[in-house]
Amino acid sequence: MSAMAAWARWRGASDPLRLLVVIVLWLLLGVFVLYPLIELIRRALSDDAGFTLAPLIAAIHSKSNLRAFGNSLLLATLVGICGTVLGFLFAFTVERTTAPKFWMRLLDIATLLPLISPPFTTSIAFVFSFGPRGFITHDLLGMSNATVYGLPSTLAAETLTYFPLAYMALRPMLAGIGGDLEEMAFSLGSSRWRVFRTVTLSLTVPGLANAFLLLFAASLADFATPLILAGNDFPVLPTEAFLQITGMFDLKGGAMLSLLLLVPAGIVYVLQRKVVARRRYVTMTGKGRAGASRSSVAPWAGRALMAFCLSVVLFILYLYALLLIASLVMSFGANHTLTLAHYRVIFTEGLPAIEDTLIIALIGMPIGGLYGVIVGYLVARTNFIGRQAIEVVTMLNYALPGTIVGIAYLVAFNEPPFLLTGTAAIIIACYVFRYSPTGIRTTVALLQQIDRSIEEASFSLGANSFTTFRRIMLPLIMPAFFAGLSVVFIRSMTAISATIFLVSINWTLITVRILENMTELSLGPAAAFSVFVILVVIVVTSGLNYALRRMTAPGLRLPAVEG
Repeated sequence: MSAMAAWARWRGASDPLRLLVVIVLWLLLGVFVLYPLIELIRRALSDDAGFTLAPLIAAIHSKSNLRAFGNSLLLATLVGICGTVLGFLFAFTVERTTAPKFWMRLLDIATLLPLISPPFTTSIAFVFSFGPRGFITHDLLGMSNATVYGLPSTLAAETLTYFPLAYMALRPMLAGIGGDLEEMAFSLGSSRWRVFRTVTLSLTVPGLANAFLLLFAASLADFATPLILAGNDFPVLPTEAFLQITGMFDLKGGAMLSLLLLVPAGIVYVLQRKVVARRRYVTMTGKGRAGASRSSVAPWAGRALMAFCLSVVLFILYLYALLLIASLVMSFGANHTLTLAHYRVIFTEGLPAIEDTLIIALIGMPIGGLYGVIVGYLVARTNFIGRQAIEVVTMLNYALPGTIVGIAYLVAFNEPPFLLTGTAAIIIACYVFRYSPTGIRTTVALLQQIDRSIEEASFSLGANSFTTFRRIMLPLIMPAFFAGLSVVFIRSMTAISATIFLVSINWTLITVRILENMTELSLGPAAAFSVFVILVVIVVTSGLNYALRRMTAPGLRLPAVEG
C-alpha cells in the first residue's frame, strides 16, 4: 500500500464524525439489542431473593415443557430437511433443464408469494382445503369431520412457506458451477448420475448446509403456523410461551420458556456463521468458463423434474386462489354467494389496524434502510475497536426467534428507565433492529466489489467521512439501501412473532387482527386482510424496484456514452 493510501485510510478511520457514529451505534445496540436480552435472562433467573436457577430447573423438569421443546426441534429439523430438498430440486431444475421462460416466470412468482405474505396465509388456505368443510377433504373427497391439525399439516405449511429461502440460497450456487467441470467429468466417461453425485452435489454441500440451517432457524422461530395448525396434540415452545403470557398472564413463565429456545437458536447461529465463513467458491478461477451445463440432466429426468416443480407451483397458486375466493364469498364451504362484505369489514372495523400498520411500516422503512447501509459501511470499510463485536451484535435480533425478541422487549421496556410499552416506537425499533441485517449483509457484499482506491482518493482530496459516504459510497451501494427498504417494509406488513407481544390498545397491526379473526373463526375477514397485505406489498416493492432502476439507469448507461 502506498504512503498516500495508508494516510488516507488512517485519516478516514480516525475521523471524529465516524467515531461519533460508532459511539451512537453502540448506544442504540446496547439499548435495543443487548439490554432486552440481559433483562430477559435476569427476569427469568431471579426471584425476590435474587439470582436463582430454580425456575430453569423447574422448566427443564416439566414434562410438558420438554415435550414442547422436543416438538420444536423435531418440526424445525423436518422443515429444514424437506424445505432444503424442495429448494434444491427447484434450483436444480431452473439451472440444469431447458424449461420455457414462461415456466420460469411462473416459478419465480410462486416462490415469491410465500415471502411477501402474512405468516398465516398458508395456514388459512390449509384450513380452507383440508378442514372439516375443506374444499379437498369435504367437497372433493366427501370426508366428514376431517381434521387439519397436527404435525403433518404444520410441516407441509411451513415447508411451502420457507423453501423459497433454500431456493434463493442454492440457485446462485448452482449457477456458479461452470458447465466445463461437468463436461470434463463426462469426457472421462462418467455417467450423469455419477457427475451429479461427485461434482454438482459435492460442490453445493456448503450451500445445502446453509439452507438447512436457514430453514431450521425459520421454523424454530415460527409462531403463527403452529398456533393455527399444530393443535393441542403438538405443542411447540413459541406458542406455549405466548399462551403462558396472554392466557395465564405469567410473564416470568413465558420468559423462561422463551429462554429455552436460546440454546438451539444460538447453536444454529454459530454453525451458520462457520458454514458461510468456510464456503469456498472454487469454481470461480478468473478464467473464462462455460455456463451451466444443460446436458447434465437426461431428457426424461428433466421432464420429471419440471412436472414435479410445476405440480408444487400449481398447488401454491391454488392455495392463494383459494384465499382470494374465500375473501369474496359469504362463508367458504357453506355459502359461496359473492360478496364484498369481508372487505367492508376490514376497511371499517379493521381500518385502525391498517392505518397503524402502514404508519409503522412507512416510518420504519427509511430508518431501517439507512441503518443497514451505515452499519454495513462501518463493518466493511473501517477499522476500529469492537468492529467484529458490532457485526455480531447487529445480527442477534435477526438470529434469535421472534418470540424471544418480543418477550425481551416486553420485559425491558415495560418500566423505567425505558418505558416504551404501548407506543409505536417500540414496534418500529423491533422491526428496525430485527430485520435490517439483510441490508447490512447486502451492503457488505457490494462494498467487497468496490475498490478502496475510490474512497481513498476522496480522503486524499480533503473530503471527510460524511462527504465521502454521501457523495461517493452511497450512490454505489444504492441497491443495498433499497434492499433494506424492501425487507423492513415487507416484514413490517407481515411479521407477528415478535410484535404480537408489543401491540396495545393504541397501536395494533394487521397480522394481529388476522390472528384475532382466526381465533374467532372469522375466516372471511382474515382472508381479506391477507389479500390486502399481499397487494400492498406487491405495489410498494414494485415501486421501490422501479425507483431503483430509474436511479441506477444513468450509471448503467455511462460506459456506452464514454465508449
